[in-house]
Amino acid sequence: MIASQTQPVRRCHVYSADPEQAADELYQQLWQPDCSLVLLFVAPDYQLDKLAAALARRFGDVPVVGCTTAGEISPDGYRCHSIVGASFAAPDFFSVVKRIDALPEFDLSDALGTVMAARYALGQKAGFPLERRTFALLLVDGLSAREEQLAGRLARALGDIPICGGSAGDNMRFERTHVLVDGEFVSDSAVLILVATPHPFEVFKSEHTVRSGERLVVTEADSERRLVTEINAEPAAAEYARLLGVVPEKLSPLSFAAHPLVLNVGGVPYVRSIQRINPDLSLSFFCAVDEGIVLSGTRAVDIVDNLARTFHDLRSRLGAFQIVLGFDCILRTLPLLQSDAIARLSGLLAANAVIGFSTYGEQYQAMHVNQTFTGIAIGYGHGHD
Repeated sequence: MIASQTQPVRRCHVYSADPEQAADELYQQLWQPDCSLVLLFVAPDYQLDKLAAALARRFGDVPVVGCTTAGEISPDGYRCHSIVGASFAAPDFFSVVKRIDALPEFDLSDALGTVMAARYALGQKAGFPLERRTFALLLVDGLSAREEQLAGRLARALGDIPICGGSAGDNMRFERTHVLVDGEFVSDSAVLILVATPHPFEVFKSEHTVRSGERLVVTEADSERRLVTEINAEPAAAEYARLLGVVPEKLSPLSFAAHPLVLNVGGVPYVRSIQRINPDLSLSFFCAVDEGIVLSGTRAVDIVDNLARTFHDLRSRLGAFQIVLGFDCILRTLPLLQSDAIARLSGLLAANAVIGFSTYGEQYQAMHVNQTFTGIAIGYGHGHD
């Protein structure tokens, strides 16, 4: 299949607080002939019901999906209190959107049925073989605590279709997060998007922490509640504080952001971030942590250099980027807010055509992770000028 000669991807960023005006600006910047998908990442301070209705009136039958954020990644880098978006057009991009409700009841048979229906519908639209030309995006209510089960079951159902995504945010309030699907912002839900394209693409992840220091055995945990009560047979917070060389009373969100723990699976690191310390010295995590697993302390490497190398490697395989959909854990940037690194990182994202948002967690293949930048990079190929 030969892709079109026009630009099939558009990116935008709007600040208008009024829902009608914001919808107008989004439509003006994102609408294009044969538009097949609109992705929006929305600050939680908008009047979400009014915004959803305004968007539905303008975009009509075109699927408009997205979620609320803990910060946006715009064409100019990191921003807040705004909306960023991207649109994709056929015949370069075809998409199918599947809404997932009742997350605690979503089992493997549901995942298989959802994926089977989506693949069939996408095949009917695309008119070309989907093998190695399809990727999946998953956006989830970031306070649902169901990402592990969703990612694992959907990845199994998807088979060789790669998947990545992010957990919706609400600017660190931890009260309520939303996904946008079927013309409304909803909680306790997720949206799965399958995209088929003849353009080269790659799902990737990048983290700027490496294993360092002693290993920690989780000796008592409740994975359903993402709660760890004991590490090395000691109260979890006390043992974690000992690793950092402080007393538990000195632990803070910045401590957790600067010193995450890491789980190695088959030699691949997956970060496990702490959300808070509880009065009984247990630790609540942003990801499920199972009893008996071995975690390691970490040390940070330069976050900008690390991500720059990731982008360089991707360009060597994909050519120049048309767009990078990026899902960036809010805990990655929280410790950087008082340094010049945040401006350098913001500039790097802008230079690499990134659109996305700061998340409450990231999906990468079958895993739900923290303090990681995951994404899908879509290139032009090496024959493009």
